[in-house]
Amino acid sequence: MTLDDIDRALLRAVAADADQSTTQLGQKLGLSQPATWRRLRRLQDAGVIAGRRLMLDAQKVGFGVTVFLGIKLATKGRVSLEDFERAVSGIAEVQSVEHVLGLYDYRLRVVARDLADFERVLRRRIMTLPGVGNVEANVLLSEERLAGPL
Repeated sequence: MTLDDIDRALLRAVAADADQSTTQLGQKLGLSQPATWRRLRRLQDAGVIAGRRLMLDAQKVGFGVTVFLGIKLATKGRVSLEDFERAVSGIAEVQSVEHVLGLYDYRLRVVARDLADFERVLRRRIMTLPGVGNVEANVLLSEERLAGPL
């Protein structure tokens, strides 16, 4: 799919605030509401817009600790990457799973209520996953920039 300047402006506007109505978006872009709706629908149907997410403040909903884990699988031959990915995806505290190239095989973003809760998740849930070898933890102290529009 080829994106024109209006498509790109529409994507920037939606990425900045996904709660805007098609009327509001159209006014910003100089389009009618139906034309804006059709463009949004076309972008969704093409998979350019993959979905919309609600962003919660982890602190305010009781998750005071965020930890990034680097995980090196012990034996890649015995346990498939898919087995590990399927198992780790079932842990609610694991917010993201990234297969990476480098010192570790995976990078996880894990939230917990506090350090004691994180230790429980680490010992009982993560360290028992198939194939887990070395694990390195980095506690998030502050987040200066949240993920934003591409």
